[in-house]
Amino acid sequence: MLLEKVKANLILEHDEDDALLEELILTAVSYAESYQKKEDGYYSQNDMHPTTERAVIMLSSHFYESRDGSTAGFFSDNIQASNQVWMVVNRLLDLNKDWKV
Repeated sequence: MLLEKVKANLILEHDEDDALLEELILTAVSYAESYQKKEDGYYSQNDMHPTTERAVIMLSSHFYESRDGSTAGFFSDNIQASNQVWMVVNRLLDLNKDWKV
């Protein structure tokens, strides 16, 4: 399900990069779990809140578009593009973060 959403976000209509996208999605989900202080594999057993899902889609897309070490896509002409992506992703993940006191 996330694969289809990431491909739609990237406007990809081919299947040639599906294996790569699956790896990037796993990496983004792992980042979300770590950032939100959830145990590894949390989202394989629990539903993902829509804001967390959007962060995972954005981060997976960013990883795909930047796989050659550059920033591509919508913000490709902005030198701060990568920072902007991470800032938005982290803010979305903050909305569902388990805060520990």
